[in-house]
Amino acid sequence: MARMKDFLSLHHVSREVLLELFDLASDVKRDPAHYRDVLAGKQLALIFEKPSLRTRVTFDVGMNTLGGAAIFLDYSQQLLGERESIHDVAKNLERWVHGIVARTYSHKSVVDLAHFASIPVINGLTDLLHPCQALADYFTLWEKFGKLDGLKIAYVGDGNNTCRALMDGAAKLGVHLTVVAPEGYEPEAVALEQARSVAAGNGAQIVLERDPVVGVQAADVVYTDTWISMGQESEAERRREVFMGYRVREELMAATGKRSLFMHCLPAHRGEEVHKKVIDSESSIVFDQAENRLHTAKALLILLLGSHR
Repeated sequence: MARMKDFLSLHHVSREVLLELFDLASDVKRDPAHYRDVLAGKQLALIFEKPSLRTRVTFDVGMNTLGGAAIFLDYSQQLLGERESIHDVAKNLERWVHGIVARTYSHKSVVDLAHFASIPVINGLTDLLHPCQALADYFTLWEKFGKLDGLKIAYVGDGNNTCRALMDGAAKLGVHLTVVAPEGYEPEAVALEQARSVAAGNGAQIVLERDPVVGVQAADVVYTDTWISMGQESEAERRREVFMGYRVREELMAATGKRSLFMHCLPAHRGEEVHKKVIDSESSIVFDQAENRLHTAKALLILLLGSHR
């Protein structure tokens, strides 16, 4: 299997490694007992500035069921780098543990941690990117459809960290992605151009659309996320006004013209970005996504912390 030191973004992971991770995650999911001791004696540090359910639990459970141990470090009261420099945190942790998962506000904090640490660092979410979520999402679709090339996804809502990570993954995996967002809330131009440049070499298209009905036409999957991410609470009222027309309702799902799947990275706010009749319907695969966070986390841990290290 191909090697990599860190997992900070899907943009920096080759298509071949992503597909190998899918194969490994599928095998881990099918036969977990076969992998129960592969990380025996290994320790993982979990550095979290932000609240977490899926990321924290899946890496903790994943590490333990692979035979290792996870240590939670609560940075919610004092951000990484404030009490002690990121350099010194990295240099301490590399003497004690075999890997780090970091969930921070600033993307630079995770990049710096990976730069200074000789051990693998996994981006558990930053304000810029959520690559672990996108990895699980594309693995879920790979399971559902049997392939990813040519698949059509419509992402409806805020051009946030999840959206950017989905763009990076779509570009690498040959997925056509339409980002449907109001003006001023789309992904930054540099992120769009980066994804489009990679997509062109893999037969994919990354498109920006304002009209939700137009944007979802012929989509195999409709994906949305919260309108108000962590740290944006002061913008809540304004964001609800701006995004009201982007709520995923049954009518919008019908506008795809086919029996499309619905995805959401969770946590979800029923009645805001998605109607309960959509997220709780048979077309919704949100809990399959959530389950696969565990299997893809295990695959990442095996790849990065495996016995060769």
